[in-house]
Amino acid sequence: MNKYERLKNELEAIGTGKMKAFGTSMLPILKSGTLLTFIKASEYAIGDIVFCKVKGRYIDAHKITKKDQHKGYLIANNHGYENGWTKVIYGKVVTGEFENRVIYSK
Repeated sequence: MNKYERLKNELEAIGTGKMKAFGTSMLPILKSGTLLTFIKASEYAIGDIVFCKVKGRYIDAHKITKKDQHKGYLIANNHGYENGWTKVIYGKVVTGEFENRVIYSK
């Protein structure tokens, strides 16, 4: 089981989970290697950083930039690249820790 499947299962079973995210697509909000804490929510809002699936691919930490009643949520990184629309969101980031310091909290 890969880290995405593990987190997805944790969110579905207990409503919370943690995973490290790597890459520069969310700079300066999140640094590569940030340990993220996710929670499952009943509603998601524009600006939430989420774990989701877009076009069959897991996206571990990108933002919701638009909502549409029919299309769902538009997912994008912090530099304007849009991954696409999805209706499948597993959870949202509530804290991000880097080098034992909280760098993101919502």
